[in-house]
Amino acid sequence: MVFVALAIGVSLLLIGSLVLSTVERHFAEQDAEELTVINSAIFEAIQSAEELYQQQNTLSNAVSGHHGVYFEVWGDDGTQPIFNTPDVDFSEIISTLPPVNPIQAEGLSTWKRNGKTYRGVVTSLISNGKEYRVVTGIDMSFHIQFLSGFRRSLWLIMLFTGGITLLATWLGVHQGHAPLRGLSENMRKIQVDRLHVRLNINTLPLELQDLATAFNQMMERLEESFARLSHFSADIAHELRTPLTNLITQTQVVLGKARTLNEYRELLYSNLEEQERLAKMVNDMLWLAKSDHGFLKPTLVNLDLAGEIEDLFEFFEALADEKNISLSLEGQASSIHCDRSMIRRAISNLLSNAIRHTPEGQWIKIRLDTPTKGEVSLSVINPASPISTEHLPRVFDRFYRADPSRTRQSEGVGLGLAIVRSIVDAHRGYVEAVSNQNTTTFTLFLPKSK
Repeated sequence: MVFVALAIGVSLLLIGSLVLSTVERHFAEQDAEELTVINSAIFEAIQSAEELYQQQNTLSNAVSGHHGVYFEVWGDDGTQPIFNTPDVDFSEIISTLPPVNPIQAEGLSTWKRNGKTYRGVVTSLISNGKEYRVVTGIDMSFHIQFLSGFRRSLWLIMLFTGGITLLATWLGVHQGHAPLRGLSENMRKIQVDRLHVRLNINTLPLELQDLATAFNQMMERLEESFARLSHFSADIAHELRTPLTNLITQTQVVLGKARTLNEYRELLYSNLEEQERLAKMVNDMLWLAKSDHGFLKPTLVNLDLAGEIEDLFEFFEALADEKNISLSLEGQASSIHCDRSMIRRAISNLLSNAIRHTPEGQWIKIRLDTPTKGEVSLSVINPASPISTEHLPRVFDRFYRADPSRTRQSEGVGLGLAIVRSIVDAHRGYVEAVSNQNTTTFTLFLPKSK
C-alpha cells in the first residue's frame, strides 16, 4: 500500500502541475493575442496622426474597450514619453527590455510597479522616418486571483481524489486478498498431526489454484518424508535395542556369580560382536544421513568394472566357500566415471546380500551390459526365495525386509541396499530389483565415461 500511495501521489502531483502549466500557458497565449491587437491599434494611431498633439489625442482613444491595459509610447529622442496611460510609469521597462516582434507567449515579460503585476512587451515602429518604442502591459490581478483560487481548488480536488483512490485501492486489495487470507488460515491449521489435510482447489480463484496445487504437492512430500522419518526412528530404536539388550543381559548374567577367566573372556568376545554390530549400524546411518543432505561428493575417476569385480571376488571368496557358492562374471562394459570407493562399496553390499540369501551349493553371477548408448548396467543374480511384487519397490528402503518373519540374526541390519541406492543416486544413476521363482536380480544403471 505504501508503494501504491506513493505512485498515486506522484501521479496526482504530475497531473496537477500539468493542468496548472496548461492554464497558465492558455492565459499567456490570450495575453499575447490581446497585446498583438492593442499594439496594432497603437501603431495605426501613430501612423494616422502627423503632429504630436494629434498623436496624443488619437492614442488616448486607441485602446478604448480594453480593460486593464496600459501603455507608453516613446519617441526616438528617448527623453520622455510621447503618451502614457495615466498613473503608470514604464520608463524603467523601456530601458531594460529589448523590442520583440512578433508578439508570442514565450516572449512576454512580467514586472511589478506600484503594487501591481503586469505582463507585456516592448515593440518598435518606424513611421514617417521616426522610430517609436511602445511598452504595453496588461494588469495580471485578475489572472493572479483566478490562478490562486484555481490552484487551491485543484489541489483540494487532487487531495480528495487521491484519498478516494487510495480507499478504493485498499478496499480492492483487501477484497482481492480475501481468498489468500483464507488460504493462509487453512495453512496455519496444518499441524504435525494434520499433515493429511489438503487445500480445496475448487474453492479458490484461478490465480491461486497453481499455488494451492504446489502447496498440496509439497504437503504430500512432507507427509511422506515425515512418515518415513517416523518409521526410520522406530526402526533405529528397534535395531539398537536388540544388541543393547544382549549386552546388558549377558553382562548381568555373568556378574550374577563368580566366573572363570575363560567365561569372562567369552563374555568380552560376545560383547565385542554386538559392539561391532552397533558401530557398523551407526556408521551406515551416518553415511545415509550425509547422502540425504547432499554431503556425499564423489571423487570421479575412470573405473574398469570388470577388474574391480574380479578383485571383489577374491575378497568374498572365503565367505562364499563356506557355503560352497561359486562366483562368476559374464559380459563386458566400457569404463565408467565414478568414485571408486563408493562403487566398490555398492557392489560389496550387493555381493554380501546375495551370499547371505543364496542357498548352499548354489551360484552367484554378476553380469555387465550396455543397455543404452549412454549407460552401463551391473546385475547381481542369485537363486533365492522369490520377493513378492508388493515388496520389490521397497527393498531399497532402510531396515526393510521382504520377509518380516526373518530374524536379524545375520550380519545384515537392513541398511545395505539403502546405501547402494544412495551411492547410485550420487552418481546420477538408478537401481532396479527383479525377482521370480528361480532368481533374484539387483541391477545398477550408471552413466558411461564421456
